[in-house]
Amino acid sequence: MSPLLFWSFALAMLIFGVSVIVQPNPVSSALSLVVCFIALAALFVSLDAFFIAVIQVLVYAGAVMVLFLFIIMLLDLRARHRRKANPIVIGGGTLIALLFAGALVHVLNNFAPGHATAPELSGPVNDVQSVGRLLFSNYNLPLQIVGTLILVATVGCVVLSKRELE
Repeated sequence: MSPLLFWSFALAMLIFGVSVIVQPNPVSSALSLVVCFIALAALFVSLDAFFIAVIQVLVYAGAVMVLFLFIIMLLDLRARHRRKANPIVIGGGTLIALLFAGALVHVLNNFAPGHATAPELSGPVNDVQSVGRLLFSNYNLPLQIVGTLILVATVGCVVLSKRELE
């Protein structure tokens, strides 16, 4: 992938990631998250990780975001009125963000394995077969537990949002 495409997708991902946070409407925020997931999938394609890119689009941009939008629309969330900006809160948040960025730069500069190059892959790698074998052998129980938790959360959301008949 050309550097221009890489930086375009990276910039789109950052812009729509910020848009997720600053959007007052929850549906617009969720749709911004979908675009962010698609830009991330394009970055995975640039790394030749096609299976992860397809899973990113199918699972996250497809299934999870449909579930989020379903719950948002089911709960009938409306955009709330914006509060007035508090300068103390803004200053404190900026200070914490700068401290976090400084700590992150410090850790990344002092982490020796992060400067080593990755070894070359030997032979073709079958992503789908290896991920499927790993998911359904070593991680079968956690996969089923997560699926059950998502189902219970969705049913709970439907029950909690049910309106009483008058």
